[in-house]
Amino acid sequence: MTATFAADARTPADLLRSALDGDPARPLVTFYDDGTGERVELSVKTFDNWVAKTSNLLQDELGAGPGDTAALLLPAHWQTAVWLLACWSVGVTAAPGGDPAAADLVVSGPDGLEAAQACSGERVALALRPLGGRFPQRPAGFLDYATEVPAQADRFAPYSPVDPDAPALSIGAGGPELRLTGEEAVQQARAGATRLGVGPGDRVLSTLPYDSWEGLEAGLLAPLAAGGSVVLCRNSGALTAEQWEKRISSERVTVQLG
Repeated sequence: MTATFAADARTPADLLRSALDGDPARPLVTFYDDGTGERVELSVKTFDNWVAKTSNLLQDELGAGPGDTAALLLPAHWQTAVWLLACWSVGVTAAPGGDPAAADLVVSGPDGLEAAQACSGERVALALRPLGGRFPQRPAGFLDYATEVPAQADRFAPYSPVDPDAPALSIGAGGPELRLTGEEAVQQARAGATRLGVGPGDRVLSTLPYDSWEGLEAGLLAPLAAGGSVVLCRNSGALTAEQWEKRISSERVTVQLG
């Protein structure tokens, strides 16, 4: 079943466009932060709008393009998923957990701001607050994503077409590094969907971080490649078995990973 969804897609951004052409109103990313009580649900259309705005910020305001690398010092979060797809829409190589000193720009949550200062390029900070809120005070030397992104255009077109054979993902900076082109990422995501049993309409719950292929596969790429959706759960270690069962039932989860 997975092979029939977006069969002609060659980049992760193509997968998102296929989802948008299918049923734009269906949920795509549902996010829980059990440390704050936050729950956010983004439809395909809403998620695509965030990706478009972030892509315009990345291309026009930050001057990023094909050949550049963005170190993403971010947890598994709905805004991280947006940034990944924005990178792939522009043609920028996404490096979750990557070395800021080796990157052309860095995007960091609150916990990575000190490490992010090693980047000599543009620096963007995400407060990761409920409802996408901004920092009470912008970190020195960083743009505040929540302040910058609302003014960006709702539609995006790259200055040059994204090459499916160009580098798209670099992951595993602390160990064996995995580097994939856009087309390779799509192929591996499809293979992962088949291996994990994810098909169209499936709801995949993941607690895995985004700084490994396993986390990206489970928490974003395999569901996207299969025509499914994802339920991301952060800071959920203290949930009881009863609370998990209630969430799985209320979110209509069909595949649980991590």
